[in-house]
Amino acid sequence: MAPCAAAVAVLLPVPAFAATKGQANTSAIVMFLVFIVATMFITWWAAKRTKTTSDFYTAGGGITGFQNGLAIAGDYLSAASFLGIAGMVYVSGFDGMIYAIGFLFGWPVVMFLIAERLRNLGRYNFADVTSYRLSETPLRVLAASASLLVIALYLIAQMVGAGKLIVLLFGIRYELAVSIVGVLMIMYVAFGGMTATTWVQIIKAVLMLIGATLMAFLVLKAFSFNPDAMLAEAVRIHPNGLAIMAPGSQVSANPLNALSLGLALAFGTAGLPHILMRFFTVPNAKEARRSVIYASSFIGYFYLLTFIIGFGGIALLYQHPEYFTANPDGSIDIINGLVGGTNMVAVHLANAVGGSLLLGFLAAVTFATIVAVVAGLTLAGAAAISHDLYANVFARGRATEKQQMKISRISTVTLGVIAILLGIVFENQNVAFMVGLAFAIAASANFPVLVLSIAWRGCTTMGATIGGFIGLVVATAWVTLSKTVWVDVFGFAEPIVPFPNPGILSIPLAFIAIWLFSVLDRSPRADRERAAFDALRVRSETGIGASSASDH
Repeated sequence: MAPCAAAVAVLLPVPAFAATKGQANTSAIVMFLVFIVATMFITWWAAKRTKTTSDFYTAGGGITGFQNGLAIAGDYLSAASFLGIAGMVYVSGFDGMIYAIGFLFGWPVVMFLIAERLRNLGRYNFADVTSYRLSETPLRVLAASASLLVIALYLIAQMVGAGKLIVLLFGIRYELAVSIVGVLMIMYVAFGGMTATTWVQIIKAVLMLIGATLMAFLVLKAFSFNPDAMLAEAVRIHPNGLAIMAPGSQVSANPLNALSLGLALAFGTAGLPHILMRFFTVPNAKEARRSVIYASSFIGYFYLLTFIIGFGGIALLYQHPEYFTANPDGSIDIINGLVGGTNMVAVHLANAVGGSLLLGFLAAVTFATIVAVVAGLTLAGAAAISHDLYANVFARGRATEKQQMKISRISTVTLGVIAILLGIVFENQNVAFMVGLAFAIAASANFPVLVLSIAWRGCTTMGATIGGFIGLVVATAWVTLSKTVWVDVFGFAEPIVPFPNPGILSIPLAFIAIWLFSVLDRSPRADRERAAFDALRVRSETGIGASSASDH
């Protein structure tokens, strides 16, 4: 399960850094402090520009397509996916790239189905779009419920990983480490809003791309910039030999689970609330499309680098026995003997090709990545609470700008405190499944409702609400009853469902339920909603009537 395996990577840095600590940690601490100082300055600058709810949620709609593309890449490319996918390539060779392609495949879906219409129809988040012609209260309750669940699952995994990293760098208590991350997150979002969050994500994306590019450059340099030589050496060393160049084993092991995983990765991206929220930061639909093109380019380039890093790990780490635990006979198992596990390939490789300075840089980038992702998640959660639930459900549109800003900041602080508490509670728990579940819920609850509400005239409030909640419940229940949770977390002997990824069932079920209950809905409200589709279609495809940057 790619998201699960990727999430594990955030949680496993301790053994690898412990094995190489000393000067590397000093470098990491210096870079870490530089990052904190720089982002605090950005937050101070952004706080002076954040006066309205539009400033807080969308940076006033003044982010360019290029900037937003970088920020999306910074929000989407977690350190977990970096370490996890490099580890998968190290273990499975070319087959590990299937996971990267799965993550990347979601972006054409976003570009052709979502981005332009999203920007034309909404103001702050995707719930604005789903409730454009449908009844606000049930749709916003559904959107807020699914969004907050996705955000909570992501936050727990990120907070635990960040806490363990800070423990390693500073040698402080885990509880204090998690609190530091939470406080930084609260400061970025509560004071700087989307402007500060965007620039933190941009800085993180640049650092991540520079770090991965430098690692790939140094790996290729070791083979005189001859990729064939690198691959030939990897084939020679890897226990599976030439088989690592032939894709297919990951898929053939369980085709249904692989298909289910692919569906969740492709359509989950188009339902992640913190990613969708980024399309409202640009001034118009044209810049929204550019955002996706730039983001896809940066993300695709990054995953190509993980391919080089993974194969470079096979070819180069074998020359460094200090990164392995030797067998009793003195031999080295490059797969099972790597210190810290195969998710630590990129970490060990950074030390091998770049020394303690590159290792320290990678540690600082890992922390920057987690903080950037957590800030984006918190901002999306604050929007769900303040904009969806408070302003449009409880206050029914009567909330003033000042009240919304107050609730937004209170929500940010509350989410930060909850994230800290959850990070402490789940310190020693296996939280890897949470990222996978977040993708599954986004694909099963958010994506079907979003697509059908803007693309199908017959979609009604009753259909969208029931179908969305069915997708949410089925996805959550399926993962809970799978080996990932039922056996690995709860400790039962056998799982109740045959494979861990629910997408192949929950996604079609949500679409079918939306269609069925919409067709069965013959109420006057449903007739009005169908009649309003023409106005929605004109605005979604032309932008006529859409809010501009000045309206934001």
